[in-house]
Amino acid sequence: MKEKVVLAYSGGLDTTAIIPWLKEHFDYDVICCCINCGQGEELDGLEERAKLSGASKLYIEDLVDDFCDNYIVPCVQAGAVYENKYLLGTSMARPAIAKRLVEIARKENAVAICHGATGKGNDQIRFELGIKALAPDIKIIAPWRMTDIWTMQSREDEIEYCQKHGIHLPFSVDSSYSRDRNLWHISHEGLELEDPANEPNYDHLLVLGVSPEKAPEEGEYVTMTFEKGIPTSVNGKKMKVSEIITELNTLGGKHGIGIVDIVENRVVGMKSRGVYETPGGTILMEAHNQLEELVLDRATMETKKDMANKFAQIVYEGKWFTPLREAVQAFVESTQQYVTGEVKFKLYKGNIIKAGTTSPYSLYSESLASFTTGELYDHHDADGFITLFGLPLKVRAMKLAETENNQ
Repeated sequence: MKEKVVLAYSGGLDTTAIIPWLKEHFDYDVICCCINCGQGEELDGLEERAKLSGASKLYIEDLVDDFCDNYIVPCVQAGAVYENKYLLGTSMARPAIAKRLVEIARKENAVAICHGATGKGNDQIRFELGIKALAPDIKIIAPWRMTDIWTMQSREDEIEYCQKHGIHLPFSVDSSYSRDRNLWHISHEGLELEDPANEPNYDHLLVLGVSPEKAPEEGEYVTMTFEKGIPTSVNGKKMKVSEIITELNTLGGKHGIGIVDIVENRVVGMKSRGVYETPGGTILMEAHNQLEELVLDRATMETKKDMANKFAQIVYEGKWFTPLREAVQAFVESTQQYVTGEVKFKLYKGNIIKAGTTSPYSLYSESLASFTTGELYDHHDADGFITLFGLPLKVRAMKLAETENNQ
């Protein structure tokens, strides 16, 4: 009986070419595994394609709710944003996919897991760190790094290779963007984006929505509720998280929300330029932030900002299955106990405009914040506070003046 390999399969040209390549060079029985994290119609026709390409079996695993509940929600609660812009759409999905690949490999008694990530990107790190953490005994095959036996360097090469092996599928030498899609976002790389001096061709590029210029002339009000930092409804309708993100994607896309053009620092050391569409995720993150403004105290907010950056870095670098991620997430979850309430905002031409936030745990006191004197605040108390708070500044200035006078 042949040894088995589990292939992370998307149905695209790269992973289609990998199937006969694995059989030719390793004589493996190839088990394809396609993980559905919300990529929509990209899953159509995969079973026939995998079988025609030489796979013995195809798993199509629905991870949408797992992805939303166990990976997206912790990042939203943390406020995790990489380099102030990237909402981690691809980064969050990779550990979910790696975990399921390992589960299928165990079920099939496979000796190896193969992925089609390139040797220049972040995904190779995210997949492989996840696999190493969960199944250190399973071999990892990364064809794009095996340049001695993986000799294909272009789509033309891959199409020719497939045809030589009797695989005649409707792949073409196209000139489209390199994209990654799931329920949270879609990323775009390539073509004019490879030169940071070029403006993105949004008419050609956008998939999930429109540019702010082409959004409706009239804004739209949206209301959301949260319980302990988890979104529970949109416009009064109770929904699970995946349904909420789907609804917000529609609303956000319509109004040009969540389009980010970024030059980011990859883990492997290079800079890369891409455009991300994250309409629903941008709204969800902003709504959550607005609620936290009301209920978190100053010291917790300050520390949580540091933890948000740390959490974003952990996720971006593929270190999901680590004690550090668990520890930071535990801190974040402890801050969410009272992040409950309602957030209202208006979507208008790429903007999310506040329209009112309420919470039973709000720390905002109208009597304290107003200019009138309330019971809890005596203006005279500020004298002593400012004297002590400013003491280091005063002492330093006095010492500098003393030094100057002695010279």
